[in-house]
Amino acid sequence: MKNSLYIFLLIFLVSCTSNTIFEKPEDLIPKDTMSLLVQEMSIATSAKYMNNKNLEKRVNYMPLVYDRFGIDSLRFQTSNLYYMSKIDLYQEIFTNAKNNLEKQKSVFDEIKKRTDSLRADSIKKIKDFKTNKIPKDSLKTRKKLIQEDSLKPTL
Repeated sequence: MKNSLYIFLLIFLVSCTSNTIFEKPEDLIPKDTMSLLVQEMSIATSAKYMNNKNLEKRVNYMPLVYDRFGIDSLRFQTSNLYYMSKIDLYQEIFTNAKNNLEKQKSVFDEIKKRTDSLRADSIKKIKDFKTNKIPKDSLKTRKKLIQEDSLKPTL
């Protein structure tokens, strides 16, 4: 009895480890395009909870992503299932998408840093103007101009 239980358990465990690989669909999305698609989809899902220009939230941007790549959700789903069955390719697709998103984030962080510093400089200049503070170097320039004007002969 014990032997038959062990054999049944062994057969059950072996049958659970399936290596199902789906057939390659005719309209398979190429691997590099799939990586870009996953990247855009993650941006679209993240943007769903942010206000857009019209101050609207919970806007579904996925149809826009599908339109941009000229595909429909069914084609994406079949390609996604195929790549999921080949885990190495699937992991490579997501790694590429993640790396591209990190590069984009660093570029946007640099732009934000630059615009924030420009904004801080502008605010400082406005505050100086409102309080009538004149920078020290401009005082030197004014004195120099006054001295030069007084040295010029008058007609």
